[in-house]
Amino acid sequence: MTDEQILQQGSLRPRCDVTDDTLWFHLSPKAACDTLGTGERSVRVLGKFFNVNGACNPNLHYMVDITDKLIQIKNMVDAGQYFIINRARQYGKTTTLKELEKNLKTEYIVVSLDFQMLGAASFHTENIFSLAFARIFLQAVRRQKNENTDEYQRLLYVLETAVLEKRQDFVLQELFEIISDICGASCKPMVLFVDEVDSAGNNQVFLDFLAQLRVYYINRERLPAFESVILAGVYDVKNLKRKFVPEDGHKVNSPWNIAADFLVDMSFSEKEISGMLHEYERAARTGMDSGMMAGLLYDYTCGYPFLVSRICKLLDERIAGSEAFPDRSAAWTRAGMLEAVHLLLDEKNTLFESLTGKLRDYPELYDMLSALLFQGRMISYNPDDENMDVALMFGFVKIGSSGSVTVANRIFEMRLYNLFLAEEEAKESEIYKAAAKGRNQFVQDGRLNMKLVLEKFVAHFDELYGDRGETFLEEDGRRYFLLYLRPIINGVGNYYIEARTRNMERTDVIVDYRGEQFVIELKIWRGNEYHVRGEAQLLEYLTHYSLKKGYMLSFNFNKKKQIGISELIIGDKFLIEAVV
Repeated sequence: MTDEQILQQGSLRPRCDVTDDTLWFHLSPKAACDTLGTGERSVRVLGKFFNVNGACNPNLHYMVDITDKLIQIKNMVDAGQYFIINRARQYGKTTTLKELEKNLKTEYIVVSLDFQMLGAASFHTENIFSLAFARIFLQAVRRQKNENTDEYQRLLYVLETAVLEKRQDFVLQELFEIISDICGASCKPMVLFVDEVDSAGNNQVFLDFLAQLRVYYINRERLPAFESVILAGVYDVKNLKRKFVPEDGHKVNSPWNIAADFLVDMSFSEKEISGMLHEYERAARTGMDSGMMAGLLYDYTCGYPFLVSRICKLLDERIAGSEAFPDRSAAWTRAGMLEAVHLLLDEKNTLFESLTGKLRDYPELYDMLSALLFQGRMISYNPDDENMDVALMFGFVKIGSSGSVTVANRIFEMRLYNLFLAEEEAKESEIYKAAAKGRNQFVQDGRLNMKLVLEKFVAHFDELYGDRGETFLEEDGRRYFLLYLRPIINGVGNYYIEARTRNMERTDVIVDYRGEQFVIELKIWRGNEYHVRGEAQLLEYLTHYSLKKGYMLSFNFNKKKQIGISELIIGDKFLIEAVV
C-alpha cells in the first residue's frame, strides 16, 4: 500500500509514537500530509481498523458506542453492588471494563486487576497468592497517579514492603486488613475489578480469597472496604461455584450468595452496529448502505461482538481488493457480506474451537443441538440441565421468547450444520456421494440450477431410502437434503435455516450462491389443507426476500403419493414442488 493510500484511510488519531527509525503518526490525513518528509526519521500514518484480538480502544479501533451499557453498569457501581459480568468468550468483557474504568476514575479509585497476570504458581499457597495479589494491587493503584492522603501513601508503602521482603508469614488475613485500611484512608471510594476471575489455578486459595472479599464487602458499613466489586469471566456465579467446589463440598459463609444479577445486554444492537459503520464510512467513503449492512450483520450474528467485528475485518482487509471485489465500494455490499460469511465459516478460530470442544466434552449437548437443528424439536429451557446451562453460559444457545432453546446466532448454526454434516460425510453417506459425483451438472454458466438439484435429489433419495418408514423421513429427511446440498454449493455458496420456521413439520432453507438466493421449504406432509397453508407461507417469504421463484420439498408418508417434480404459478410467483 502506498503512503497516499494509507493517508486516504482517514479517521486517524492525534498521537505520534516513536520507534528506532520510524515516526508512527496518528493524525488527520491533511495533518499527516503536512508532516510527511519532515525530520530525519521516516514517517508512516496509521488508521483505525476493526479489531478482534484483545481489548478494543476507541482511538485505534472501529467499535460500537457502548455508552448506554456503561451507564447501566455505573449505576450498579454507584449503588455499591457486587456482581459478576459473565459472558461468553470474546464478548467484549475486557473492553467494557477498560472503558468503565475511564468513566469512573473521576469519582473512584479503580483497582483493575486481571487474574491472567497470575500464573498457576501464584495460587499454589495462600502466602504466595497474597504476595502476588498485593503486587498487582499496588501496580493498579499507582497507575492512576491519584493525589491522596499521607496515611494512604504510608499504607501502600507497608504493603510494598511485605512484597519486596517476600514475607513468609504474609497471608490473606493481613492482606485484607491492610487493604481495608487503605480503603479507609483513601480520599475517594475504591472499586475492585477482577478480570478473567475464572482463570484461578487453585480451588481452595481462590475460595478463601472470595470468602475474605465477601466478609469485608458485607461488613463495609463498619469496616472500610471496596465500595463495589466487579468480577468478570465466562462463568456465572452458579457455574463458577461448580468449577471450584466439588459436588459434595460445603462451605460456610458461601461467597456465591451476595452477587447481584447482571442483566446488561452486552450484545450489539442493529442500531449500535449501524453507528460503527457510519464512523467507518466517514473515513472509507465506500458509498455503502450502512443501515442495510448493519441489518445483515445483525441477522447473521445477533450482535455477538467478536462475530460482528470479524466479518467487518474480513470485508475491509480480505474481501476489498480481491478479484471479485476490487475495492471497498464493491466489498461493502450484500454480495461482499455473503463472501465474508463464507470466509468466516471456513476459518479456524478460538471461538469455533471452543464450540466444538464443548460438544466433545458434553455428548448430550451434541445430541440436543443435532435434534434441534435437524428435527426442529422444541426444547424447553431447564436451568437444572447441566448441558443446557453450559451451552447457555458459553453463548452457544439462547432462550427464546417462548422459553425454548435456540442456537445463539446464524453463524453458529451454519458452523454446527457444517460440523454435523461433515461427520455424516465421514460415514461415507450414499446420498452425499451421489451429489458429489454429479456436482458439476448443477451449476450452469456460474448459476445454480435449484430445480435440477431437487429433481436429482428426489431420484437419488427414492432409490436409496424409498422403502424406509415414516420415522426415518421425519427424523432424517431434512438431514439428507442438506447433506445432498453440501457438496454442490461447498466452496462457493452458503445456506442457513430461517429460524422462525424451524419446527417438527416445516423448515425453510435459504441458499446463497454467487449473490443469488433460493428459498426452499422442507416440510412433512400432513394433508392437503396443511400443504396449501405451506404454499401461502412460502409465498410470504418470497415476497420478504424479493424473489419470484420458490421451491418446496415434501416428505410424504402417503403410500399413494406421486413422487417427482411439479410446477405451479400462484399470482406473480412461480413454485417448483418436489415430493419424496
